[in-house]
Amino acid sequence: MLTALVVVFVVAYAAIALEHPLKVNKSASALVAAGSLWTIYILLGNPDEVIQELTESVAVTARIVFFLMGAMTIVEVIDAHNGFEVITKRIRTTRLSSLLWIVCFVTFFLSAILDNLTTTIVMVSLMRKLLAKQEDRLVFAGMIVIAANSGGAWSPIGDVTTTMLWIGGQITSTAIIKAVLFPALISLTIPLSIAAFTLRGRDVMSPRIVDTDQGVRTTEFERYLMFSLGLGILVMVPIVKVVTQLPPFMGILFGLGILWLVGDLVPREKEHDSKEVLTLGHALSRIDMSSIVFFIGILLSVAVLERTHILTSLAQWLDDAVGRQDLIVLIIGIASAVVDNVPLVAAAMGMYSLTDYPTDHFLWEFLAYCAGTGGSLLIIGSAAGVAAMGIEKIDFIWYIRKISWLAAVGYIAGAGVYLIQVALLH
Repeated sequence: MLTALVVVFVVAYAAIALEHPLKVNKSASALVAAGSLWTIYILLGNPDEVIQELTESVAVTARIVFFLMGAMTIVEVIDAHNGFEVITKRIRTTRLSSLLWIVCFVTFFLSAILDNLTTTIVMVSLMRKLLAKQEDRLVFAGMIVIAANSGGAWSPIGDVTTTMLWIGGQITSTAIIKAVLFPALISLTIPLSIAAFTLRGRDVMSPRIVDTDQGVRTTEFERYLMFSLGLGILVMVPIVKVVTQLPPFMGILFGLGILWLVGDLVPREKEHDSKEVLTLGHALSRIDMSSIVFFIGILLSVAVLERTHILTSLAQWLDDAVGRQDLIVLIIGIASAVVDNVPLVAAAMGMYSLTDYPTDHFLWEFLAYCAGTGGSLLIIGSAAGVAAMGIEKIDFIWYIRKISWLAAVGYIAGAGVYLIQVALLH
């Protein structure tokens, strides 16, 4: 059974990677993979147990999907009210390289507050308002993914895996910031320097007049209100989670309801069609459901590998074959670009106990860095990458050719800086 599951997953992954040559939508490949994997599992396993595990996996997947839908809808509502003009009209630079530095550093620090997924959605959507050429937007989207994942790695609320380690007691907030901030910054700065160098001398094309608002005019009050409220809701989500322990999707859905209520209550004197464009219902129709379906398929596919302990077995094999902790964690980080980093980190948390590896041990801090930044190596290696892929229709092969090597250089450089830090401090 395990061999069949691995073969199906590898074939599906290849189909996703070769989406354009095969002319098969990646969402279809992901859904077929999920259906095939769970079918094999239930036919060759205990049906009652598999049904229970499927129910639990769907619940975990739903939490992530609800959060993604909520965040994307909030961004669309802000966009419909021209809220991003609050930012775009303040950007004065006309150089692409300068704009890239600004965008990536804003993304890096914002992702530590919001989280890398939400920040990617906001920033990639913002680029659609600033850049006319799709080629430029693709480069910016790729660098935003790197910046968001690097920024999320050093914050206890910036990435799902870091939050898992924080809640599990493997790391503390102060220690992870001190240990990983500088390596994470290096993992962004080096690829950013290279990318900015390739854009030198080029001007920003048609800033603030791209992907316009469908002819709908909004007042300055509406723009500021919806932008401030929407961004405030996104910022409050991790705070609500820490204070109330409610999962992030509840915070985002609650905030979405507030935004919808305020949007309906704001007085307008516009044509009927314009009012419809400004409603949250219209925003829901504008989000990319194909990407969300793809996300569902990938998460449910990986869940089978987790439930059948294939990932745990892989981690144990690495422990026996490699032996060195630093190399094992580096490999886990690279593997997180292929397989979702959440089950990989969960497997590692199960393999290594807090008794042998106490809170803030080298293993946990390095794992937070590698699992967080390693997902940038492939476009589908992180939630941030999947979101950017959906918004800008990024091709898997294009990302490998243009962005993956930059992410790899940053990943290795940051890891080296972290290991040097450990050697000097201990």
